[in-house]
Amino acid sequence: MSISLGTGGAERSAAMLSEMLHHHGHDVHIAILTNQIAYPYKGTLLNLGLLKSDTEKFGGRFKRILKLRAYLKKHSFDLIIDHRTKTNYNREVFYHKVIYKGIPKIYVVHSANKALYFSDAPKKLAKTYNKNNTTVGVSNYITEQLFPSLGVKNGQTIHNAFDDRWGADISAVPEILQHKKYILSYGRIDDTVKDFTFLLNAFTASNLWKDGCFLVILGDGPDKEQLKTFTQALPSQENIIFLPQQSPFSIVAKAQCVTLTSRFEGFPMVLVEALSLGVPVVSLDIVSGPSEIVNDRENGLLIPKREVSLFAEGLQEMMQNEALRKNCEINAKASVAQFSMQEISKKWNQLVQDAIR
Repeated sequence: MSISLGTGGAERSAAMLSEMLHHHGHDVHIAILTNQIAYPYKGTLLNLGLLKSDTEKFGGRFKRILKLRAYLKKHSFDLIIDHRTKTNYNREVFYHKVIYKGIPKIYVVHSANKALYFSDAPKKLAKTYNKNNTTVGVSNYITEQLFPSLGVKNGQTIHNAFDDRWGADISAVPEILQHKKYILSYGRIDDTVKDFTFLLNAFTASNLWKDGCFLVILGDGPDKEQLKTFTQALPSQENIIFLPQQSPFSIVAKAQCVTLTSRFEGFPMVLVEALSLGVPVVSLDIVSGPSEIVNDRENGLLIPKREVSLFAEGLQEMMQNEALRKNCEINAKASVAQFSMQEISKKWNQLVQDAIR
């Protein structure tokens, strides 16, 4: 169960999980609530988003929920794996007691922001989580610190995976990037979460643009136009490029480094994706994820505080210290081998087998 199969890291992880479980011989069905399909998947798709109208009211939503319940009853599933965000307590109780009634469940928590997965009543909803077979956290922080703080007692960590096929998806970068040396940041352009404003200020403070280096921000989202306007007042504006959402892997592979400046994450796949392609990273040491991926000065730089000057220094060092960057490039792929689809699929397959016995 997923909101969609496009637009975000949690959705990409849900799509990849369908492929992993299909590979292990499981009969996989995927139900999505929004008609967005950007990632490859395996199995039978129930696209409830096709029934959604832009002008519908509660009745339309209720019809989709009834169709989901009928589908679950018809197929007599052994297990539900739910990746959705859970921001409304009453709705989640309804899902648990009515829609998913009688079916074993695993909920997956993709963010350290408890409001996204534990609603407006986190400790109350945690009691519902405890009635499931397992609650999977995608980082050790989520499982070892967030879950205990809320009273979740059935948690375990299974990190998100990267796909080795991404390396085969490398083609020429867009013409605007050819023959350019650039730093890359990519993802949904939501500044309240990703804090691209901080990155723009740090890039400007680094003065790397004076040496011909560019900053590329790849993606779409609600704050993109606002950020473009903000950029126009920066002295570095001529060296900042915004690109629309697209398959990122060619652009990642040709970057000098990939950055992460989010305020919070779960298990930030932009770091894993970059490292899997041999590209070093510069990341803030935020709650949940980066410290489980980045080995400071071995595959990237982990910046301890959200200070523009510190991050600017990190960008400078990664770009100007050739020995450091080469060392990080050499170590990058091996540093994330444990997060490959082959390794993560084994953990998921065992968990599913245990749940349906």
